[in-house]
Amino acid sequence: MKDAVWERDGHRCIFCGSSQARSEAHVIPRTAGGLGVEKNIITVCRWCHTLLDQTERRDKMLAQAKHYLYSLYGEFDDKEVIYNAKSN
Repeated sequence: MKDAVWERDGHRCIFCGSSQARSEAHVIPRTAGGLGVEKNIITVCRWCHTLLDQTERRDKMLAQAKHYLYSLYGEFDDKEVIYNAKSN
């Protein structure tokens, strides 16, 4: 999965373009039931991951990440990338 996301994102942070990035950030966090699927994982550098997780920039960055993912997959409902125990 991470390799596919890494390739999809051109081996760069989707926010700043750094090549010092990893495919490990979840748009919907795992703690909120976010799945480890391509539509929910983005490639980010350590700095942008910290900004995403720990600053007031979170909402703006999440909107940017969702816009990026929608441009690749078409718009989708967040429910598609959240674990639902009733349906699984």
